[in-house]
Amino acid sequence: YGEKIPVEKKEAIEKAVAELKKAHEAKDIAGIDTHMEALNAAWAAASEDIYKETQNASNNAANSSTEGSSTNTENVQDVDFEEVK
Repeated sequence: YGEKIPVEKKEAIEKAVAELKKAHEAKDIAGIDTHMEALNAAWAAASEDIYKETQNASNNAANSSTEGSSTNTENVQDVDFEEVK
């Protein structure tokens, strides 16, 4: 999904990961917690953008398929049936 994430959100994630790695190497527990929260926040913001883009693509596909099926002129009838056992 890297190509679907806006550059500024991707940079925020990469920065948070780099800071988290530094805190891990320094064995700074408080820093790890802080940077994990920052990474989670950055990822949540990026995930929202991915979700919105996916929803827009789905809606566009649904709209185009609805338009295509509305021009269909098949004669469809509801009928009764009996199940034979």
